[in-house]
Amino acid sequence: MSTATYDLTGKVVLITGGNGGIGAATGRELLTRGARLVVADVDPETPRRVAALDSDRAIGCVADVRDQSSLDRAVARAVDRFGGLDIVVANAGLLVEAATLRNTPVTDVATTLAVNVMGVVHTVAAGMEEVIRNRGQVVLISSVYAFINGMGNIPYAMSKAAVEQLGRGLRIELADHGASVLTAYFSFVDTHMIHHRVDSDDVLTELFGSLPKPLVARISPATAAIAIADGLQQRSPRVISPARWRPLSGLRGLLGPAVDAHFARNRRTLDILAQLDGRVHSHADSNGTLI
Repeated sequence: MSTATYDLTGKVVLITGGNGGIGAATGRELLTRGARLVVADVDPETPRRVAALDSDRAIGCVADVRDQSSLDRAVARAVDRFGGLDIVVANAGLLVEAATLRNTPVTDVATTLAVNVMGVVHTVAAGMEEVIRNRGQVVLISSVYAFINGMGNIPYAMSKAAVEQLGRGLRIELADHGASVLTAYFSFVDTHMIHHRVDSDDVLTELFGSLPKPLVARISPATAAIAIADGLQQRSPRVISPARWRPLSGLRGLLGPAVDAHFARNRRTLDILAQLDGRVHSHADSNGTLI
């Protein structure tokens, strides 16, 4: 693999869930760096909203990541409009209401995995041949929840750990084709998803309040987008933002068991989880709360 800078000028990028949060910010950032943009999102207003960004270099497609055929059509649209596809950003995801696993409806687990895992697989599969043909890149949005304790929202943590493993394996499988994989790990990004699922939940806010403040400090979607764009230009295998999480990722094998043991005997943490265990749980709708 060449270590030369990957020039984004003229590259065609497909972003799923690109109407808000990290996806929208990444689309805007890549446009400023000369890329051409295809946004795939479940919102029926996607074509109009994306055209308003740049009618010459950006198009929007209505697609559901749970439906492989709709993503295939989005890729075909990109090829028809721009002549190919270089980068696929599997960004679409959701976060259901916080709960213990005991108190989480099985349908919420299934919905989370359908979007956050199978939706990513569908996205990668749809763009795979074009990415290989153009020696391009795949971007996967994981999370620090891939390596920290997922208490209070185990399905989300499960899904992000699965995305991490997809990225690790796929990176090796694509290496001989001259294509690469960038896995992005973010902590708390100041998105609608966080506002709706965290800020409006007093119990979850208390749970996060028990963690060291530097670890729960938020970054903006624009900061996440810059990290992704920089990672693409450098063909990095991973980006982690904020940077303070890098040592925790590197030392996870040592720190993870110690931290888990601490939480298992920490009375404040256990009392907060007991509140989640006893709450009346409202089922998520079919789309959950999107990133």
